Amino acid sequence: MSETIEMFEQMRTGTGFIAALDQSGGSTPKALEAYGIDESEYDGDDEMFDLIHRMRTRIVTSPCFGGARVLGAILFEDTMDREIAGEPSARHLWRVEGVVPFLKVDKGLADVHDGVQLMKPIPDLDALCERAVAAGIFGTKMRSVIKEASPTGIRAIVAQQFELGNQIRRHGLVPILEPEVDINCPNKERAEVMLRGEILDQLDGLPEGSSVMLKLTLPTVDDFYKPLVQHPRVLRVVALSGGYDRDHANRLLARNHGVIASFSRALTEGLTAQMSDEEFDRALDAAITSIHAASAT
Repeated sequence: MSETIEMFEQMRTGTGFIAALDQSGGSTPKALEAYGIDESEYDGDDEMFDLIHRMRTRIVTSPCFGGARVLGAILFEDTMDREIAGEPSARHLWRVEGVVPFLKVDKGLADVHDGVQLMKPIPDLDALCERAVAAGIFGTKMRSVIKEASPTGIRAIVAQQFELGNQIRRHGLVPILEPEVDINCPNKERAEVMLRGEILDQLDGLPEGSSVMLKLTLPTVDDFYKPLVQHPRVLRVVALSGGYDRDHANRLLARNHGVIASFSRALTEGLTAQMSDEEFDRALDAAITSIHAASAT
């Protein structure tokens, strides 16, 4: 069985969640600050990315991190281009840890227009996908944000996600489409109704045998995304924590059956650079245990 097929089966049938380790240039300073490293402790992007890579490496190589509970991990491009424990990052994730590697491919968000933030253009997407395939990446992730319950804005955001998703699929990669609904969105429930409808329309238009994944904000109504979980062209529906703390995110997640976590801040919450390895591994194990349990419902 090829590695790609094995990864596909793990994502389709595995019990666990996806670790979002894809903080980019804009979000890395906050991630490092939460990790106990102030901006005054590094100078420039090179040092910043060195430090965040050390944090990610510490997580990935912890004894409690592995495919038995962590099905996949989303990487930043800089991480894909680096090594973990002397091996290319994506290869190490799959061949050593048994964790399916994904790559964040978006270039950030455009300004708010019509109640949403579309993705900025990704002019090198085909070349990036080719590099990802060569590196052993299984799939991709790209994020856009819904700020208001705008029918035309939400239609545009879903159309962009699927258009780029189709481009990514042509490279043999499985795209994670992430049209996030801001947890502070006025009329959040109404926005979710619009979003689900637009996604279902797009899914029904995909060729038979196509597979995408969806990364969505935990919904206002429990099990609201069940039609997406059950759709034959959806490999998996995963949830972002969206600014909720881990305990709250886990409680909401456990009420949405068939949806698994893809947490970033909620996963690394409470981890610091100053911890001993024993303290770090114990805290990470507790986080993984709780998120895994919430994802298993």
